[in-house]
Amino acid sequence: MPTTDRPLVAGRRRLNGLAALLCLLLLVQFFLGMITNLYVTIPGSHPGAGDRDFFAGAPAAIGWAVGSGPAWLAVHAALGMALAAGSLGFIVVAFRARDWMWTRLSFAASMQIIGAGFNGASFLVFGHDFSSLIMAGLFASSLGCYLAGIYFGSRRAQ
Repeated sequence: MPTTDRPLVAGRRRLNGLAALLCLLLLVQFFLGMITNLYVTIPGSHPGAGDRDFFAGAPAAIGWAVGSGPAWLAVHAALGMALAAGSLGFIVVAFRARDWMWTRLSFAASMQIIGAGFNGASFLVFGHDFSSLIMAGLFASSLGCYLAGIYFGSRRAQ
């Protein structure tokens, strides 16, 4: 391999490694969500609950969930915010590496992770079960983006 290709290959390996880490964290987040769904009762009355304005109720509900909510819910919400930040950071890394496949896939995955977060906040504010279903679907779709990137990224490296 020519020496000019080494930084490119190293950059792609780094992106694949970061994507694998995000996949692992997404799986942990999914299981935390399942535990929360099955074993945590979220009180009907907490800050932000039942607010008519989502954008007014969501920050209060998320703040309550992380700061004062049941432990499983607090960890689930905190990891969700960390995943959103990590997914946005991944876009920056992919863009700086000039890897357009990863830039596109990571953008799609990040938007789905953020969408899952909005639905989690919606669940806390309005209590509709379909918000939880949408969260799970967006999790699966974001995981699929990262797995597709790892697969195609590995094939390019060969």
